Order: sequence, then structure tokens, then C-alpha cells
Amino acid sequence: MQEHTQFEGSFLGDASRIGDDAVLECKICWYQYHPEQGDGVWQIPAGTPFSQLPEFWRCPECDGEKDQFMVVDS
Repeated sequence: MQEHTQFEGSFLGDASRIGDDAVLECKICWYQYHPEQGDGVWQIPAGTPFSQLPEFWRCPECDGEKDQFMVVDS
């Protein structure tokens, strides 16, 4: 099984360059993952950085894969 570690448009797929407090947005449905909120759908606790989400995690709105998320410029 291929591991999905690349983020299209976000630091050329280098997850280590995504800050722990970075907000990422699904480019399919525009859902935003906010680390300080976590994700109730997938039972991800508040304070979980995007880079630490489990491999099975997908967009709770459209079921898009993690590599469909891009960093939101602050």
C-alpha cells in the first residue's frame, strides 16, 4: 500500500514544513482542518497537527484524501 505523504501545493509534499498550527483546506469541498479544534467526525482530539493525523484520516465533508489539502495562507 502506497503511503500518501504529498500535499499538492503545500511545500512540495514535505509535511515537516507544515507548522503544527497550520490550517489546511480541502481543495475539493473547501473544508478547513483547524488543529486547535481537531475533528469530531474522526474522533481526532483538539491540538492534533495536520501532519500527525492518522493515515486513514480523510476529509469529514467529502471523503477526500489528505493529499487533497493545501495550506491556507494566513
